[in-house]
Amino acid sequence: MATKQAQKQPGQIEISSLPVPQLQELKTQLDRELEHLTTSFQSLRTAQAKFRDCIKSIAQGVNPDTADQPLLVPLTSSLYVPGRLTSSTHVLIDIGTGFFVEKSTADATDFYNRKVKDLADSLRDLEQVINSKANNVRMVEEVIRVKVLSAQEEGQKEGKAS
Repeated sequence: MATKQAQKQPGQIEISSLPVPQLQELKTQLDRELEHLTTSFQSLRTAQAKFRDCIKSIAQGVNPDTADQPLLVPLTSSLYVPGRLTSSTHVLIDIGTGFFVEKSTADATDFYNRKVKDLADSLRDLEQVINSKANNVRMVEEVIRVKVLSAQEEGQKEGKAS
């Protein structure tokens, strides 16, 4: 029965050969990367939720029944001013960096649906990267634990031998 050995690629280092201080430094670096990736993941989720809110707003708030009805227009997340809906068929959408484009409600909904889908794809990819980094952190932690335990056992053996 043949045993399967991990194939080392050029430039890779066997982490079990590193001393504990270097392993702890590697773990700290991986923890920082994991934290950054997790923060990015949450930001993408938030953006996706905002795009879904835009779709919901168009579906519920922009129709012939709401035309010429008073409404509150958001200037910021906490500041609203009174306004009126001038068209029930067209909306202005923010396409990024402060640029707005007028689109029909169908085109605007399609635009936001594409954004939601693109973000879902990015979130799926990022989730795989996060899981991989988390596995790397666990491997480094396990190697540190094994090295510390073996160093303690050797210290105990030397203490008894003296």
